[in-house]
Amino acid sequence: MDRRNFLTKTAGLAAALPFAGLAGALPARAVTGSSNIVELAVATPDLSTLVTAVQAAGLVDTLSSPGNFTVFAPTNRAFEHLPPGVLDGLLADTDALTNVLTYHVSGDYYPASALSGARGRVPTVQGGFIRVDGRNGVNLNGNVAVSTADVFASNGVVHIIDAVLLPH
Repeated sequence: MDRRNFLTKTAGLAAALPFAGLAGALPARAVTGSSNIVELAVATPDLSTLVTAVQAAGLVDTLSSPGNFTVFAPTNRAFEHLPPGVLDGLLADTDALTNVLTYHVSGDYYPASALSGARGRVPTVQGGFIRVDGRNGVNLNGNVAVSTADVFASNGVVHIIDAVLLPH
């Protein structure tokens, strides 16, 4: 998926599904970091596999661009827990890799305050939804925990997660 299609799909999802089942309006982006999402990931050693994947998929420019993104960022350990050969297969198949990576990105702003205490779905740029249960911590798709929330970037927010989310 090229940058234009990514941004067009992002804008369409954000306009059509701004609340996606989560209670209340999404908060305005009040706190930002000085680094964009890619710069933040590059500066975080535990996200080096994610950085490699983003580079392989050609999504660096997109995730560096102005936006209001929410990224659920799997750690290196999360990638290590994929079945043998899956990561290598994804890195060799740009379309499949882009499908998985864009499933980790929402075109809207979901800080922890929008997820905590709520149940619902977050629309992804990939076109699917991530199920969120924020009643006891924040869990995604039933069993993926947000281990570090609210890492703010100049173009959105990153939540670090303990597993790779796979689209349904």
